[in-house]
Amino acid sequence: MANSFYTTDKVLSEGIMLLENEMVMGNAVHTDYDSEYTTVGETVNIRRPVQYGGRRNNLDITGHREDIEQATIPVTMDQTETVAVQIGAKERTFDFDRFSRDVLKPAMVRIKDTVESHIATKYSDFYHFTGTPGTVPATFKSLGGMGAVLTDGAVPGSGRVAFHGTDASLELSDGLKNVYVESKAKTAFEEATIGRYGGFMNYETVYAPTHTVGNYGGTPRVNGASQGVTYENSKQSFSQTLVTDGWTNNRTGVLKTGDVITIAGVNAVNPVSRVDTGRLQTFVVKADADSGASSGPATLTISPPMITSGPYQTVTAAPEDNAVITVKTGAAQQSYKQSLLLHPQSIALVTRKIDIPTGQGVKSTTKSGDKVTISCTEFVDGNTLAQTFRFDILFKAETVDPRFGGRLTN
Repeated sequence: MANSFYTTDKVLSEGIMLLENEMVMGNAVHTDYDSEYTTVGETVNIRRPVQYGGRRNNLDITGHREDIEQATIPVTMDQTETVAVQIGAKERTFDFDRFSRDVLKPAMVRIKDTVESHIATKYSDFYHFTGTPGTVPATFKSLGGMGAVLTDGAVPGSGRVAFHGTDASLELSDGLKNVYVESKAKTAFEEATIGRYGGFMNYETVYAPTHTVGNYGGTPRVNGASQGVTYENSKQSFSQTLVTDGWTNNRTGVLKTGDVITIAGVNAVNPVSRVDTGRLQTFVVKADADSGASSGPATLTISPPMITSGPYQTVTAAPEDNAVITVKTGAAQQSYKQSLLLHPQSIALVTRKIDIPTGQGVKSTTKSGDKVTISCTEFVDGNTLAQTFRFDILFKAETVDPRFGGRLTN
């Protein structure tokens, strides 16, 4: 007699529990924006956090007003994953425990793989950058360096997480072996935990991204002074263009998306006090750039924008003409693993219900767990009596606030 527990509702309840237990990065990023977005067609608009300048040390406490400069981040819901599992008439005699272990869990792991690898692609949005290219981080100091950068950037200390590739995880966990006590009956999320170290809860992931540096060369410099911008003009993309020259002539991909640079004389500021941190501001390149002929000109798109005053100030000053540019991401055309060090509010994982028609032998259920929404659709082939359970997820990960995360190169 066929097992009566094989219903879309029963299968999906088990499936979403398995999926959320398997996620590592997906469990650590922000997922509860339901009350904070508006939807237009396929796009979800998430509001970027607002900052105010305030007025300090002024005895006149009347009449102070500030305009609200609200930016939104468009999140286009264009990522899907589908896993369809076919169960024959004989297989339906399985008990549900065996079905969950042998059929359902592998399907949820496949969905998890897709979601986690997509989240990892957001690394190129983050401009905070520390570490030595070619050296695997292995010490408290290597993590603490990024912790200091984030603290100077007014990122909350509580809840910080770090995701490392297998090599960095091995080195860091070796340093923690005498202080981190193992426990039993862990979820996959808990199993990935290396331990709290350097101000971060650290996790191992096979999805730690690898960055390949552009084909740069020459002696790059800023071409033209006064290239700062205002928040009003840059708030939607949180980026700007920067005119440069001095690169090796006629090179394609002189810098790649995700490359990080510094500019002489351009320091970072604490976004609350707007005081010089004493560190050069790091800028991430947001689009591949080529150099032209005769003096190697290249127009870069960089983040953060160089805002020199007001509540969204990012730098001490705009660069002078011919200010030297230094590429921080490593040697040209070499590849380096990147650890992601984040506050959970830096990235949002958004999922949406898919409108699935039912009837004529098609049954469908959609459920939301603590983190994601997925659907299960059931239909039967009348010729073979094979029963298919199809699982679908519609999702997108987007960087909400690039100030709240950073990269530790390996």
